[in-house]
Amino acid sequence: MTRPDKQHSAAIGTFTVRPLDPAADAELVHGWVTHPKAAFWLMGDASLADVEREYRSIAAHPHHEAFIGLHDGEPAFLIERYDPTEVELKGLYEAEPGDVGMHFLVAPTDTPVHGFTRAVITAVMAFLFADPSVRRVVVEPDVTNSAVQALNKAVGFEVLREIAKPEKDALLSACTREQFEAATGGNDR
Repeated sequence: MTRPDKQHSAAIGTFTVRPLDPAADAELVHGWVTHPKAAFWLMGDASLADVEREYRSIAAHPHHEAFIGLHDGEPAFLIERYDPTEVELKGLYEAEPGDVGMHFLVAPTDTPVHGFTRAVITAVMAFLFADPSVRRVVVEPDVTNSAVQALNKAVGFEVLREIAKPEKDALLSACTREQFEAATGGNDR
């Protein structure tokens, strides 16, 4: 899905999503993924060239995509969407038809807005579920990342089990369309 999707949160503003351009967005994304608040992204020591190379690789991959999320027209978050049977979770879980994997990262800011990150994850999930073939979103946050685990729970994710990945111990979690709608009260669109 590479079309821009629009989500609106009355209190927060308007969110849109566009494909990430590895060359044009590398500097922006480098600042995000190397920031101390992005420690769980595991790119803290990455050079600008490393970041561009990583996102060129994702752009070329048939089962992985990256997007820039905009808040009121300004870049504010990063989304990675992937086929978990081919990327990240291949061989590590029991896939179901309609599964899609997701990573998201909110840009660091000196002026945080209360509720912003929850509004972002809600917009990300609505973006993913806008594809009618998506039945369930799966994620694999680090077992020590309590902040994202709380956000995941707030939008309907349930922890399935702990899994060992090469780079981390993770909490395999999943959220169906129905769980998402129940958790967000259907106010995601």
